[in-house]
Amino acid sequence: MKRREGEAWMPADDYGRSLEGLTVNLLVEDMERALFFQRHVINADVVYSDPDFAVVRGYGAEWMLHADHTYDRHPMRIAATAAGARGGGVELRLHGCDPDKAEAAAVGHGFQVMASAANKPHGLREVYLLDADGFIWVPDVPL
Repeated sequence: MKRREGEAWMPADDYGRSLEGLTVNLLVEDMERALFFQRHVINADVVYSDPDFAVVRGYGAEWMLHADHTYDRHPMRIAATAAGARGGGVELRLHGCDPDKAEAAAVGHGFQVMASAANKPHGLREVYLLDADGFIWVPDVPL
């Protein structure tokens, strides 16, 4: 069930045809809360948002958020919400996102830090953050 009123930012079929390579769609329970994390914790740019859908861009990538209600008849929603933590087993890495700043923002806004920023043997400084929908975000920078 769509909640957006008025016209979309662009026709869905035009946007769909514009996509290339790997894209990520994240199902979110509360769009505003999800967008808050995107803007204020990982410092991503929200290209477009409405109550149903958002396009987010940052660190050389673009991803999409879909509100749960837009998948009300889709088997993906059942799988995502029945499995417990939505993002279990997936790391959403943001190469070039300062892990120390992201950690401070997460703490300041009440999001969970799973593992504090640390230098790792694989040549990255990284932090593990959990957003309100259970997705694991890993901002990192090269050492």
